[in-house]
Amino acid sequence: MSDFEVSTGHDSAVDLDGAVALLSAAQTVTVLCHVQPDADTLGSGLALGLALERRGIPVQVAFAAPDAVPLSMRGLPGTHLVTAAEAVRDEVDLLVAVDCGTAGRLGELRTRLDGARSSLVIDHHRSNTRFGTHNLIDADAEATAAVLADIFDAWSVEIDADIAHCLFAGLATDTGSFRWVRPGTHTLAERLLATGIDGATITRTLLDTHPFGWLPMLSSVLASATLLPEAASNRGLVYALVRRADSAHLGAEEIESVIDIVRTTVEAEVAAVFKEVGPQEWTVSLRSKRDVDVSLVATTLGGGGHRFASGYTAHGDSEGIVAALCSALG
Repeated sequence: MSDFEVSTGHDSAVDLDGAVALLSAAQTVTVLCHVQPDADTLGSGLALGLALERRGIPVQVAFAAPDAVPLSMRGLPGTHLVTAAEAVRDEVDLLVAVDCGTAGRLGELRTRLDGARSSLVIDHHRSNTRFGTHNLIDADAEATAAVLADIFDAWSVEIDADIAHCLFAGLATDTGSFRWVRPGTHTLAERLLATGIDGATITRTLLDTHPFGWLPMLSSVLASATLLPEAASNRGLVYALVRRADSAHLGAEEIESVIDIVRTTVEAEVAAVFKEVGPQEWTVSLRSKRDVDVSLVATTLGGGGHRFASGYTAHGDSEGIVAALCSALG
């Protein structure tokens, strides 16, 4: 792992030891994941929840939407800690947000920040807005799960098979099945696998398992794929549109998987998938290969993320939102 970035400004500086001190001193803890959770946010949240539970600290793990754990993640240990959004306590000693770059990504649960005596943000997104009273951000980490592994080591928490399962889920998904790694990634993966977890089954369940309805959705969505060779300063943009009519019967994880297909287009440096979530409202996933920092593009458009994987929310018709992206790409 790289050196951790210590927050400055209105919030309190925190390092690994500081984060451990906050967690150890808390009498009650709420762990919040971002809306439409992926395996890194939920795996990290559940791993932390299990560690807190074993220390006798009352803990809730929650996300604002959807109203149930996504199907592919229901096998993660610790799901008994998941609390419905409306049942999350209004006041808590410590609120921890995991893998969440902005307060807005907490959805309706962002209001729980107001009832927390203190808040700790644990993340690896470079564009994180540091919305907690304490922030532990490692922008070089491959996943928030990797940051949690360092916290557990500093906290003397045993990473057993259940916690390893949760952390491996986050590590495998955020590295694209270990396609995007850094020095130390495989060392951490080996350490987690050494607990006896079945990495192949975990990865297959998370990344390679979809309902049959996913196939006709792909057929419709990929038919909308468009290549703009002149976009991104002639590096190329490929994009596709996911209309609500195509995806109403599917979960968010099936819809989000489209970007990993679109991004394989060799003629385009940047890939985008526009997902219709309401009238004139879209969530946008961005990916790049080598030269374009899409986190800067997403931030310009009101979102954020990683250098090669980011997102934002757009409003307008399909032509307008594509034009806005092209303008931001230059």
